[in-house]
Amino acid sequence: MKQTILILLVSVALFSACEKDDFCTQNPVTPRLIIRFYDDTNRETTKRVQNLVINSEANSDTIARYNGVSTDSIVIPLNPNALETVYNFSKDGVVNQFSINYDIQEEYVSRSCGYKIVYKNLEFSSPTNTWFTDFTPKTLLNLNDQTTAHVQVFH
Repeated sequence: MKQTILILLVSVALFSACEKDDFCTQNPVTPRLIIRFYDDTNRETTKRVQNLVINSEANSDTIARYNGVSTDSIVIPLNPNALETVYNFSKDGVVNQFSINYDIQEEYVSRSCGYKIVYKNLEFSSPTNTWFTDFTPKTLLNLNDQTTAHVQVFH
């Protein structure tokens, strides 16, 4: 009888010390920038970019997903370790630079997800407008979701 009570107490102690497993359901936690491409003559119509190649200015790496593709929207990450991210968008060999400046704020999500980065006070610029004719908006208060496009680029 004493053995049964001892085994029961040890089992209760072991199971009560365990924490429930959490899984991060918000994947990815830190949002990425969504850009949609539109026709410059008919600004309501999306327009595919042919032979799009995207390179990061910081390390000259090509984003594998966007290497010679034809698409009307892209999803790109921002650098959480810097206050600026610069990308080179190449269309048929013609390069257009796109700069994003921002402030960074860490926000606690949960024990399983940890912290996420919220980008605030985003400012967009394109110092080399080659095949971009325009883009909107020029500023964005914060980037904290991935439900809709954040920037519209006209070409």
